Amino acid sequence: MDDLEFRRRLLADPNDNDPELIKTKNQSTTNRHFSNELQQLDLQLKQALNVDIPDNLADRILFHQSSQAQPKNHSPYKRYVSYGLAASVMFFVGVMVGQHDFYPQQPQQQVFTPASMSTIALQHVSAESQFVEHTDEAVTLQQVNAKLKPFGTSMNQLPGHIYYLNYCGFDGNRALHMIVGTDKGKMAVFIVPQTSSQMATDSDHINQSLLLPLQDASLIIVGDKGEKLMPIAKKLKSELYWEI
Repeated sequence: MDDLEFRRRLLADPNDNDPELIKTKNQSTTNRHFSNELQQLDLQLKQALNVDIPDNLADRILFHQSSQAQPKNHSPYKRYVSYGLAASVMFFVGVMVGQHDFYPQQPQQQVFTPASMSTIALQHVSAESQFVEHTDEAVTLQQVNAKLKPFGTSMNQLPGHIYYLNYCGFDGNRALHMIVGTDKGKMAVFIVPQTSSQMATDSDHINQSLLLPLQDASLIIVGDKGEKLMPIAKKLKSELYWEI
């Protein structure tokens, strides 16, 4: 099951226990995080919809309607309209009562420093290394630009062969994740919709990361430790065209 199908299935039913879906969920921390968030949101919605309506609410509405003086020759048609109006008002009040807690508070988008974003990118690559290692989607320039559109930018041309392209959870933010082929091997590229004031770097025992500020986002490159990341980072940055 590919990443797109996995997300579609969970969006349709966050509690789907299909063995293939569970297997895909356990392949990466990102998939597990996505599944947990949807299950939590589904639970919050169910709890919000479970609102107790006062037992005498309908009687109060009907009493209010019937207390209005009606002409003796009031037609049956108008009487039906009155009861229909009462039912509509009752439905509206019920919705308004539930609406107070209907929309669960969404977690605010987290704000990170350049250094922390470099660290998150390293952790992300480490967690998903096996998932994307043998993936080759042969992504086209048109597909890349479709994914870049929400960020307000596009690419003039591809910086190399794109093996993988998708949105990903970036510790509370939504980022674009690409695997790009270079003359130094595959490198992970993240575009995070958060501006940065300065460049930042980080490394672990296998990889290193480099963050470059963009116009309205941050570009992060992750490659093997010891490799020069600046050339590919500058090349990617030069290919990005920002909408005015």
